[in-house]
Amino acid sequence: MQIILLERIEKLGTIGDEVTVKDGYARNFLLPNKKALRANSANRKVFEANRARIESDNAARRDHATVDATGVEGKEVVLIRASSNSGQLYGSVSVRDIVDALKADGAKVDKSMVVLERPIKTIGVFDVKVSLHPEVAVMVKVNVARSPDEAALQAQGVDVMSAMFEADTGGFTEAFDPNAEPGEIPADVLEDNAETEA
Repeated sequence: MQIILLERIEKLGTIGDEVTVKDGYARNFLLPNKKALRANSANRKVFEANRARIESDNAARRDHATVDATGVEGKEVVLIRASSNSGQLYGSVSVRDIVDALKADGAKVDKSMVVLERPIKTIGVFDVKVSLHPEVAVMVKVNVARSPDEAALQAQGVDVMSAMFEADTGGFTEAFDPNAEPGEIPADVLEDNAETEA
């Protein structure tokens, strides 16, 4: 379907571009959300007559989004979640969780602005894109941890999972005597037992 874009759409074009998209994308997303018009002679005339107003409205929304971006850019939110010993979360971190955390931190965002390319299913620090306007996008850090102490370590750049496995290398190790016969009790253990019995 041929359409005329009413705003910039990533990987598609800018205001006024005539592009061809799949019918379902146009009918289900672009046209109902007033992001585009069908490309026909009547709509071309309407667009050209209103082009200056559409571009000025877009510039005003972009300026407003740029101001809002200063309150969002570089923020770090901490989400405490339960996880297995391997760092896999029981569930996943959703867009709603990130939006709620940002709102609690004083940012003006809604669900449609957060671009989460795939669900977060492990603990760690993740960069998430927040698109305040088609032309204004900022990055926020999402710190997913099992406790506030772990979140503080991750914020300092410590890989908590590898540190945990390195710390876990200790444990019980049995002394090995290469000359011992199978089933034979080592001599030093016999001496220790004799001393405790005496």
